[in-house]
Amino acid sequence: MEKELRIIISGGGTGGHIFPAVSIANAVKALRPNSKILFVGALGRMEMQRVPAAGYEIKGLPIRGFFRPLWKPANIGVAIDYIKSKWLAKKILRQFRPQVAVGVGGYASSAALGAANSLGIPTLLQEQNSYAGLTNKQLAKDAKKICVAYEGMERFFPADKIMLTGNPVRQSLLETTITREDAVRSLGFDPQKKTVLIVGGSLGARTINESVLRHLDLIKDNDVQFFWQTGKYYFASIQEQLSTLNSQLSTLKVTDFITDMGVAYQAADLVISRAGAGSISEFCLLGKPVILVPSPNVAEDHQTKNALALVNKDAALYVKDAEAPDKLLQLAIDTVNNEDKLKSLSENVLKLALPDSADIIAREVIKLAES
Repeated sequence: MEKELRIIISGGGTGGHIFPAVSIANAVKALRPNSKILFVGALGRMEMQRVPAAGYEIKGLPIRGFFRPLWKPANIGVAIDYIKSKWLAKKILRQFRPQVAVGVGGYASSAALGAANSLGIPTLLQEQNSYAGLTNKQLAKDAKKICVAYEGMERFFPADKIMLTGNPVRQSLLETTITREDAVRSLGFDPQKKTVLIVGGSLGARTINESVLRHLDLIKDNDVQFFWQTGKYYFASIQEQLSTLNSQLSTLKVTDFITDMGVAYQAADLVISRAGAGSISEFCLLGKPVILVPSPNVAEDHQTKNALALVNKDAALYVKDAEAPDKLLQLAIDTVNNEDKLKSLSENVLKLALPDSADIIAREVIKLAES
């Protein structure tokens, strides 16, 4: 009988960190069913709900991000919480006795993997973005292996530790069997018409939402269907604005949250999205033509760098956040009606896909644990 593996996985804060973490855990369990996996997250962040929902135990640390500028008095409390988190992380590790710790980025992985390194536990990092996050850059010198999704990451990490694996994505997306026609019908649309999917993440994206509201006339005057996920934060306000404008548009469907992204992607001839690393990996694997609107509110402007990695290979279109309210909707309508452009974008983005990422990373995790 194979020996029991005990693995810590730490990180979170956003779906972009949590989905890969859960995918890696699922892949490890598929390869080694007797593995014990414990997650370590940040109290108050979404991993504290999403991870248990996926069937895994999680411990929370009181860790949080520093305020800018760093000399703000509030950072004294943040520093105290970091020290407390490092101590708690060591206590968790000593009790759980893992053979390996995996970090996927986010506040919690800084304390958990820092503690693992100090206790001599081998660590593996998974970096989703084309521009490495601060936490992973700091942890890289002590990591045994660094799994990345983009080429050229030697500028951030030691070359001999890097492994190009791609980003794990939600397995359900790859297992969707519904046809495009049935997917479009399930959204209440006409399969004979082109469909644009607009997503801004689970919380929504203010600029993308404004871009739609400003150009309802374009939607009304064109024979293109739009399935618009506003995010829960913006949904009520947008519904109110649409009712005030008396905008009963049969080609516009509005929702706060999409429960089955596999169906939504299958229905879409074109996607409008932020440029988070996880979303980009999904577009690559599914071959989806996409217009990317990078969020300007992220560290090191990494979403723009993610987007340009595709744009420079003619695998996506890109609109700056500041220009989106004026340009985005017209570009979407022009693009979705251009069959040659859709075909070219789909073919080029598929070339960038790195399949089986979760399995490849899981095998590296198991290898480290057994060594």
